[in-house]
Amino acid sequence: MLHIKTPLILHLGLSTPTRRIWLKLENLQPSGSFKLRGMGFLCSQAKAQGKRRVVCPSGGNAGFATAIAAASLGLSACIVVPHTTPESTRARIRKTGAEVIVHGKVWDEANQRAKELSQDADTEYVPAFDHPVLWEGHSTLVDEVLEVCPEVDVLVTSVGGGGLLAGILTGLIRHGRTDCRIIACETEGAASFAAAMEAGHPVRLPRIDTVATSLGAAKVAAWPVQHLRDFTHHCVVLSDEDAIMGVVRFASDLRQLVEPACGVSLAVAYLDHPAIADAHDVVIVVCGGVSVSAQLVAGWARLSAGKAK
Repeated sequence: MLHIKTPLILHLGLSTPTRRIWLKLENLQPSGSFKLRGMGFLCSQAKAQGKRRVVCPSGGNAGFATAIAAASLGLSACIVVPHTTPESTRARIRKTGAEVIVHGKVWDEANQRAKELSQDADTEYVPAFDHPVLWEGHSTLVDEVLEVCPEVDVLVTSVGGGGLLAGILTGLIRHGRTDCRIIACETEGAASFAAAMEAGHPVRLPRIDTVATSLGAAKVAAWPVQHLRDFTHHCVVLSDEDAIMGVVRFASDLRQLVEPACGVSLAVAYLDHPAIADAHDVVIVVCGGVSVSAQLVAGWARLSAGKAK
């Protein structure tokens, strides 16, 4: 097991006498995000199958997690990122010993290049979000949530490509907890999952336009679109400003940094969103993110303060 068991803590400031708000701190994983659960599981299987190299297309978090997993397992790693991935994130991936290739303007183009580089028999292609082995790995966070808070009735999660959501659904189904309500959160410029749920199948957005770049999958995985219908659910789409507010408030509350892709889920609690109005035990998956810095958060805080005046 390459991931760690992360804390599930009660946020006293957001909780009320009738509703408890819990935070599942996946930002404390060695990779800075939940991604290590699935990437670690898939890379471990690849190692057991005799693979010597892994290739992963990523905007940042999946690639960093794959690079850390590969280094721990003695595998070589190649991470293909689009030009939109910050240089600071590329440097962080390189420090693990992984090769970083910058290709394409968007993730889809990086993904195509990664597939081309994965043709050798000793190489494993590690997708960013659409693979049942990843979902099985991500599902372990549900085991941990239910161990501490078996009475959870609402789970709040951000949705990019749908890998984390698929993992959550996989875990809840395994535990027979289809009674748990799911709140799937996105920003307005990257709401590909909400569009898929409305259409009944994955659809491709013509463009991604959001500060929450880790949510920028133009087309989501099909499995969570199909299986979310077995749960009571809400698709919540908030603004970039709301996502940034979630990041800034969380930094102030917990003294921890997360990406806007995570902030949009936190914003559900900070805004006291109607989707959780009648809930008793709400667990927010603090999914984390590596493409964030104190300087960025400080800048967002100043911008938010300026708009509030």
